[in-house]
Amino acid sequence: MTPLVAPHIEAVKPYVPGKPVEELERELGIRGAVKLASNENPLGPSPKALDAIARAANEIHRYPDAHAHALRVRLAAHHRIAPGELAFGCGSNELIDLVVRTFAGPSDHAVIGAPSFVCYGMSLRVANVPVTEVPLRHALYWDLDAMHAALRPNTKLVFLDNPNNPTSTHIARSALEAFLRALPASVIPVIDEAYFEFADASDYASALEMRKLHDRLVVLRTFSKAHGLAALRAGYAVASEAMVGYLDRVRAPFNVGTLAQVAALASLDDAEHLARYIALNQRERVRVSAALSAHGLSVAPSQANFLCVGLGRPAAPVYERLLRAGVIVRPFGPPLEKHLRISIGLPAENDRLLAALPQALASA
Repeated sequence: MTPLVAPHIEAVKPYVPGKPVEELERELGIRGAVKLASNENPLGPSPKALDAIARAANEIHRYPDAHAHALRVRLAAHHRIAPGELAFGCGSNELIDLVVRTFAGPSDHAVIGAPSFVCYGMSLRVANVPVTEVPLRHALYWDLDAMHAALRPNTKLVFLDNPNNPTSTHIARSALEAFLRALPASVIPVIDEAYFEFADASDYASALEMRKLHDRLVVLRTFSKAHGLAALRAGYAVASEAMVGYLDRVRAPFNVGTLAQVAALASLDDAEHLARYIALNQRERVRVSAALSAHGLSVAPSQANFLCVGLGRPAAPVYERLLRAGVIVRPFGPPLEKHLRISIGLPAENDRLLAALPQALASA
């Protein structure tokens, strides 16, 4: 019998999201669980975004603006770029997929880090693009020399997330600049900056400041994390007008809905709300890191809104014990099978984690 799907699709593993609170409470019969698994904004979206959604709700029988004109003009002014240098997606996830489907195929090659955001490898494998996974140093830190050494004559795409998910670490400005300068002109470097708002290291810099170093540079941003619009799915890419033109040929019509567009636009205009959340994250990141370290755990230096915590033992039993205490975190397979990714929540949510952790560690 003819197979239902091609072998490269058969080999793809579905994305597994963080467990929803409702699912945990239903399974274990508990109440008041907290979710520290998906790197969400615990403060929620800007009130201005909520007001914009309410005003726009009466128009949801109309198709959205396919070109996201208002959001495009606002972001172009914010970044001091041409409106034609912006591509929009249903979250940055769709843009990852669009970049792969637009610019690469089975005769090309891509380089990604391991571990890094799982959707790079998924999109590449679905498109049947050969992939080289380059191990991070100590499974935590980018090895850009090894990334460069992995390039082939037919390499078309390189994906880097900075700060990195799931390890929370970052690439210093000087290292990223050197990497981009050394990259062949034929390669498309994709720098995913989903967590850039949280980076406060003195040597961190956005790749938007480095666009002159490589003509094919693509920088990805999202409204899902710091802006708290994860359910609406809005993201954007900054690239040359020629590259954006090709992405627009491949993307689905009306891919970013009206409510996502108006909420993103309103959120951009509420700098105070964004600053409040970033400041909260920075305070709690320091506090929770210190508390975890006091338990003898290894906490990677985070530049994101989550922590990558080394337990020194298999993480799965600790994860399960925390679930039974009503705390949802994120486990991973190799090479992070002894680590948990823990999102920074509200102070009370973080206190719940810290109170449950000693028993979870003692019983594991």
